[in-house]
Amino acid sequence: MYSPDRIPNPYILFAALIFMAACSDAGDGVSTVEPAMDSLVSVAWLEENLDDPDLVVLDCTVIVEPDGSGGFLSVNGRPSYESGHIPTAGFADLFGDLSDGDSPHEFTRPSPEQFAAAMEALGVSDDSRVVLYDASGSVWAARVWWMLRWIGFDRAALLDGGLNAWTAGGRPLSTEPASRPAGQLTVNHRPELFADRDEVLASIEDDAVTLIDSLPPTYFRGETTMYDRPGHIPGAVNIPVFTALDESGRYRSLDELATLFEGELDGRAITYCGGGIAASSHAFVMTRLGFTNVAVYDASLQEWTADPDLPMEIDLESFDNED
Repeated sequence: MYSPDRIPNPYILFAALIFMAACSDAGDGVSTVEPAMDSLVSVAWLEENLDDPDLVVLDCTVIVEPDGSGGFLSVNGRPSYESGHIPTAGFADLFGDLSDGDSPHEFTRPSPEQFAAAMEALGVSDDSRVVLYDASGSVWAARVWWMLRWIGFDRAALLDGGLNAWTAGGRPLSTEPASRPAGQLTVNHRPELFADRDEVLASIEDDAVTLIDSLPPTYFRGETTMYDRPGHIPGAVNIPVFTALDESGRYRSLDELATLFEGELDGRAITYCGGGIAASSHAFVMTRLGFTNVAVYDASLQEWTADPDLPMEIDLESFDNED
């Protein structure tokens, strides 16, 4: 399924910086509004459609940086947004209402109603089209995209290459805050898009479920960790999330991505990482590939490794053979 030597060298450290820190009730109705664009759009498409009144652009940036003691720290991306963002973009704050502030774990999802209200405040309505981007490999944007699907909203896309792709072409940035009237969203909750620890535990003995670890190989093997215990959940396969990107930071072609993910398109697959961020990027990719039964383990290893009764595996014998 995956060969570690496929990781683009410029992304190994970048992957570590992003993913070590990061990385329900109205029934299962679905949106009745057809998607109005592809789930991945180019900067050229965005530039052409930027002034469309139904288009809501959101900057989802979170900054991950060294904490000075060998670990990493997640920092709110709002100052980055305020210093320069794609014109008309609002700021989707994953440190604010887009996460559950009462959770002991970073970036766990809020209630569907709270998330919908936060998106409404950003101007998103049922008939909006939403383009999401960030400055960090699209993983934070993918997290918001996945939660939009979770509440039944299917008219969202990621900007391929994110903010870096926008600025690489010399396109302008703005420091003006977004000004949009509040929107109105209908919640058609899809609880199956997130998995909890009980489902993940049961999946270990269930050959019909594919469990995918999205973290870099050294974390998967247990050589290093930022969580309470090293290693991976038993039975998981390792597909480091940045293997889905090329050296420019854009997603690889669907044909290339299809070589990373195997299994029946309707088979149950659960992605996880450190806190459900990198896992959301894999869920985005798998959805584009046609997988129809994908879930993200929301709290991921932040929750799993904190419970000594939950199993972990370490693969030390391959340390000298990889990377």
